[in-house]
This record gives sequence, C-alpha cells and structure tokens, in this order.
Amino acid sequence: MIERREFFATAAGCVLGLALLDPVAALAADDPYLQTVNPELRDLARAILAMGRDEAPLSMATLGARRAGMTRFGRPPRKDVPVEKRVIAGVTGQPDVTVYLVNATTGGARPMIVNTHGGGFVMGDAMGDVAGLQDICAALDAVAISIEYRLAPETTWRGSLEDNYTALKWLHANAASVGGDPARIALLGGSAGGGHAALLAIAARDRGEVPVAFQCLIYPMLDDRTGSTVTPPPQVGHIIWTAPDNRFGWQCFLGREPGLANAPAGGVPARTASLAGLPPAFIGVGSIDLFCDEDVEYARRLNDAGVPAELIVVPGAFHGFDMAAVMDPKNRIAAWFNAARLDALRRGLGIAAAA
Repeated sequence: MIERREFFATAAGCVLGLALLDPVAALAADDPYLQTVNPELRDLARAILAMGRDEAPLSMATLGARRAGMTRFGRPPRKDVPVEKRVIAGVTGQPDVTVYLVNATTGGARPMIVNTHGGGFVMGDAMGDVAGLQDICAALDAVAISIEYRLAPETTWRGSLEDNYTALKWLHANAASVGGDPARIALLGGSAGGGHAALLAIAARDRGEVPVAFQCLIYPMLDDRTGSTVTPPPQVGHIIWTAPDNRFGWQCFLGREPGLANAPAGGVPARTASLAGLPPAFIGVGSIDLFCDEDVEYARRLNDAGVPAELIVVPGAFHGFDMAAVMDPKNRIAAWFNAARLDALRRGLGIAAAA
C-alpha cells in the first residue's frame, strides 16, 4: 500500500497541495509519457497526471475555482524569519501595491530580492511564495519582498508591470530602513513569476532609475507564441502547464490573441528587440517543460547580447519539478536544482560562499 502523504508543491510558480493516491489510481495514471520523465520524478508526475485527468481546462469559466485551489494549500510561513505586510502608495492613476517584507532588520547592508509569484499570469498570490523566500533569506542573510501584483484578465501586463516596478522602486529607495543594500538587488520568479521578473528587468533597464544586479528566472514564461503559433515538441508540456493553458494565460495577460505577428512593446520578454544592458541571469528549466525551448533561446540571446547568462536544462524534468524537494528532501534532482538556484543568487548578489 502506498503511504498517503500530504505535501506542498510549487506548481506553475504557485503553491499546490497534492496527495499520493492509492495503488489502483496510481497505476491508472501510467502513461507512455512517463517514460520521458526522469525516474526520480516519476512518482510525483504520476500523482499529478492522475489528479488532473478529470480537471476542466483553464478558462474564464473555471478560473475562479482554479484560483481558489491554488491558494488553499500554501506552506505556512516559518516562525523564525520575520514577515510583515506593507502597503506601498501607487503611482498616479495606479492602485496601492501590497508586498510581504521578509527578514527586514535595522542597520546593515544586506542583499535584497524582489520576488514575483507564478500562476500563469492569472492565478497565485504573493503569500504563497513567502515560506520559500524565508528559506532563501535565512540561507543568504538577505531581505526580500513578495509582490501582490494585479492578475490578468482584471488587468493586462501594463498594470502588473507597474505594480512590480512600484515595489522595486520602493525597496531601492527604502533599502537603509530594512537593512538592505540598494546596489545589490536581484529579481526572482518562477514560471509566470519568471516572466514578470524578466519584464521588470527590461523596464528597469529602460527607465534607468533602479539598478538591478541579477535576475534569477526559474522555468520562466517568456514567449506568447509557445502553444499558439509555435507548436511544442510532442514530449513537452504535459504536466501542470500545457499549451492550451499557455494560450489562455497569455491572452488574458496581453488582452489580445497571443502569437500575433507584432507583440506589444514591453509586454513579451522573448520578443524584446534588444537584450543588451540587462543584468546577468540564471535560467533553470526542465527538458520536458513547455517553456524549455523559449528559455534556452532567451539564454542564448542574452549571451549573444553580452549579458552573462547561466542556463541549466534538467533532463526529464517537467514544469514545477522542484516541488519534489518539499515532498522528499532526499530527492537528488530537485535538491540539486534548488541548491544551484541558491548558489546562483549567492554569486549574482556578491555573497561570499559559506566556509
């Protein structure tokens, strides 16, 4: 009998609660696709596939229920790393922005992290990433914010970008009051949060007001053409985030059909004409993630533009595979990937390696 365990998982950058199913259900979830999955991740993949088999596709009709499901199972915050809610005044014509400030202190000049949560541009919330940010801040002696940006389709990319930029600018201006160093700011995000982080890096470069030292993009959602006018390889995009999901997310985010000949300027990272002058980057993705090709291409373009970009492609890993480390701390693939992300942040923020 398979042991039933509750675990918390980052799915499309959001926190998703899953449970291992009984043996009959697990066997029913077997699929030729599983042969493409890294053996260390197959139990998790099997559980996710079985759980989503009867789930209605992401649409306007199902969005409310899917949002509720994404916020139901978040990891509770740690008690040993402080978190406080702050409300930042919005710029003219824009609403106020809520952030969760993690590990702030008085005095010091520690590195700072600006986090944008995932959820396909249409789901998720800032609190869902707080426990993971606490882990990172404790490991790096850093301070961070998680931003409650407005979701699509209630706003398009223009609204959420202004929310994120307002929060970035606030953190930079108030670095001394939270124990941070305004010259050492990293942008961090997974999935749609990685897309937001990439857009924020581009906006910061173009506006020239806030220096960004590093961008850490975890299986980022970068290109509206994927799944719309660009058909992904048959072995990718089966778990957690699919091509139909991607079309829906981008349509809501852009406020128009995705994949058209001309993308709105500033709205799609992969279609930004020049990537020169952006901060150094770390990009990590699985080989069977829907975003694999677009992420590899973005890393290539960054390097070609003279922007140092480290790229990790994990064989047989699907979208959100790093959740396996929460389910099982001994999972070598997920633990290795999470350690690589932490090391990239350490190097990108100029933090001395632990002795």
